[in-house]
Amino acid sequence: MASAAEQLASNLNFATFAKAEDLKRRLWFTLGALLVYRLGTYIPLPGLNPQAFAQAFAGQSGGILGLFNMFSGGAVERMAIFALGIMPYISASIIVQLMTSVVPSLEQLKKEGEQGRKVINQYTRYGTVLLGTLQAYGIAVGLESGNGLVVDAGWFFRISTVISLLGGTMFLMWLGEQITSRGIGNGISLIIFAGIVAHLPTAMASTLELGRTGALSTPLILAIIVMVVGVIALIVFFERAQRRLLIQYPKRQVGNKMFQGDTSHLPLKLNTAGVIPAIFASSLLLLPATLAGFANSAALPSWATTIVAALGHGKPLYMVLYGGMIAFFAFFYTAIVFNPKDTADNLKKHGGFILGIRPGERTAEYIDYVLTRITVLGAIYLMFVCILPEVMIAQTGVPFYLGGTSLLIVVSVTLDTVAQVQGHLIAQQYEGLIKKSKLRGGKRGR
Repeated sequence: MASAAEQLASNLNFATFAKAEDLKRRLWFTLGALLVYRLGTYIPLPGLNPQAFAQAFAGQSGGILGLFNMFSGGAVERMAIFALGIMPYISASIIVQLMTSVVPSLEQLKKEGEQGRKVINQYTRYGTVLLGTLQAYGIAVGLESGNGLVVDAGWFFRISTVISLLGGTMFLMWLGEQITSRGIGNGISLIIFAGIVAHLPTAMASTLELGRTGALSTPLILAIIVMVVGVIALIVFFERAQRRLLIQYPKRQVGNKMFQGDTSHLPLKLNTAGVIPAIFASSLLLLPATLAGFANSAALPSWATTIVAALGHGKPLYMVLYGGMIAFFAFFYTAIVFNPKDTADNLKKHGGFILGIRPGERTAEYIDYVLTRITVLGAIYLMFVCILPEVMIAQTGVPFYLGGTSLLIVVSVTLDTVAQVQGHLIAQQYEGLIKKSKLRGGKRGR
């Protein structure tokens, strides 16, 4: 029999959405915030020569700069004030998560609930300022080293660049928090999502232009479209896949009444790490090619040139390392974000247990065993989703934005956003039912 939430979800329609005034306000606020973000990606840094930078960026768009440009919504390509994007905040969040598993004081803060979470968020903001300052200063120095990229090089340009880029990152961090609290949620993810989606029409137009000029045949374009649709369907299936562990709660007595023991489920996602493994693997593999592109190719030793050539898109070494890094980070990040021992301790405190498994250490071992097995499937799924488009990009020359990482981010954020909207609509229906029950109870009392 369907639960009450499932019955309410099946009754959602446009009439329910029209009555959800709070949800509509949240949607309008989210759209307005994303519009502000998109406008900021077109405001260039002061003291920069846009034409010279555009020519310099064109030669490096296939490296790590192309990846960062995708996440920043094209701000790196125009070297706008949002060029750093939200990546320093994401990097700081990951570093803090790593430290919570190593530093006992941070681990204790993580267990203190809302108050501890606020302190950890404050440490994350401090880390964002530090990383953003270092990256912004590195960008300023790198721009000055280019020929004709900066109108007036010097400390004034460096300071103004650091203030502009760091201010843009902190503003995006604040904007993401506002979307999370006053919008429909997932603020940071939606900012990255908006940057990728904004370039998808351009990527599709470029692909069709290649077909019009004869660079790509019509059957090949149709095969690319079928592949993209198939990858999206695969992502939807695996991102919603869960392994549910049945949790049993014992009978309890309240006064003279004996209540039957309840049952629930502990959901374990097939892909607990999300898109982090793909982002990390892409960044690390594109870094050597980017550094070699900035350096003088004649000054590089022969072995370095050979390695850089072997790490090109579609090369066997690139694919092997890419798949291996995705699998490694899938297990590594899952071990960070999910602690089977803490989960087993929480179940034991609340009297819950898995049938046939002794509470405590045995339960932690069983959860870890199940999590390891499903993470293997999750890693294989991530490797397939990310490597297949890379092969197509290398063989056909389709734009970078049709890669597996971008599709994975877009589909995952879309699923989370739809779930958030559905949650608001279900809450709206619950409120309506409660009001009706109160009115009926008042009338009966009279």
